[in-house]
Amino acid sequence: MGCPKALVDSERILTRLRAEGYEVAASYGAADLVVVNTCGFIDAAVDESLDAIGEALAENGKVIVTGCLGAQPQKILDRHPQVLKITGPQRYEEVVASVHEHLPPKHEPYLDLIPAQGVKLTPRHYAYLKISEGCNHRCSFCIIPSMRGDLVSRPIGEVLREAEQLVKAGVKEILVISQDTSAYGVDLKYAAQPWRDAERRARFYDLAAALGELGAWIRLHYVYPYPHVDKVVELMADGHVLPYLDIPFQHASARILKLMKRPAAAEDTLERIAAWRRIVPDITIRSTFIVGFPGETEHDFEQLLEWLRVAQLDRVGCFEYSPVEGAAANALPQKPVAEEIKQERRARFMELSAEISAQRLARKVDRKMRVLIDAIEGDSAIARSASDAPEIDGTVRIQGGGRLKVGDFADVRITGSGAYDLEARLENQS
Repeated sequence: MGCPKALVDSERILTRLRAEGYEVAASYGAADLVVVNTCGFIDAAVDESLDAIGEALAENGKVIVTGCLGAQPQKILDRHPQVLKITGPQRYEEVVASVHEHLPPKHEPYLDLIPAQGVKLTPRHYAYLKISEGCNHRCSFCIIPSMRGDLVSRPIGEVLREAEQLVKAGVKEILVISQDTSAYGVDLKYAAQPWRDAERRARFYDLAAALGELGAWIRLHYVYPYPHVDKVVELMADGHVLPYLDIPFQHASARILKLMKRPAAAEDTLERIAAWRRIVPDITIRSTFIVGFPGETEHDFEQLLEWLRVAQLDRVGCFEYSPVEGAAANALPQKPVAEEIKQERRARFMELSAEISAQRLARKVDRKMRVLIDAIEGDSAIARSASDAPEIDGTVRIQGGGRLKVGDFADVRITGSGAYDLEARLENQS
């Protein structure tokens, strides 16, 4: 449950269990035991996680709980005292040990075969690559550092070998994720390791450049706009990584950003966005925002809308502020924003963002574009362009593309556009 980082945690647990002879069951009834990987970031996620645990208990009865909500075990035990075990995030060994305790393995692990790339929960043609755990920021609305700790980067050689194995296994797109991707390696003091007969330093730029050598689509998520990001944008201009940046700006009011303890000023980010577009005119910028933060006035919100009009972001998501247990923002003296005002502001924000998205997508009509096929629906193919991350962004529907194969690249001509999606016809397949 939760974000792609939790998905990667699940993949690591499954890979270990598959190596020991365990199999994944298709239903609760077919399973001997259920592992629930939870999210605990906001109240809605906590409720969803607790409901999932309850469902697993009702349908199966033997449940192990892990993930971010596991860092608050009493909250789980108050609702579901019958769970077998609770572990926090990244506690892979504890999860596996608990599975051993309640469902001993039946097979010899060294005789069982699993895919070289490990067990993946994504389609075969794309995969998430987690490069670090934790975060050094202390944003007032966030409790991730209290659950996952400070930044811990993976050695660059380990990351690149995993990425290389994914590409060898047929992965066409690698989505780089962490809590703070652009801070990668700072805790390692940028230590170098050999890969492909060259020393590679554990820096964001060096990692992006090395991944760009693999020949797959490389998509960068959760990037903070530090100055060194400009050099990575130059890699995009050269075609080494996708011209796509996912940057959580969160707000534009200087007062609200200060209350949030965010590391960037709105004026600086507008200048940076303009500079990136001068380097890569077709760069896609995605972001997420929070409305209704404690103390947010109508003036603060209007500043956010005006910032968005100037920034012209391609893809955005917006959340109504939700007080999370343990977050520093709960102690702010500022007055909470009424629920109906939060809802109204989010609706206004999304209405403006849809207008901007529709205008920007309309400019792509009649352009030739390379896309990656995600699904086939009758005589149409559902694909994504370089501007579209799976599950969160738009799609490209290819009329007459029913004979294409999932995981293939295709060249298309854009024939129509909407608020979030494109339509196209097939030019040729490769």
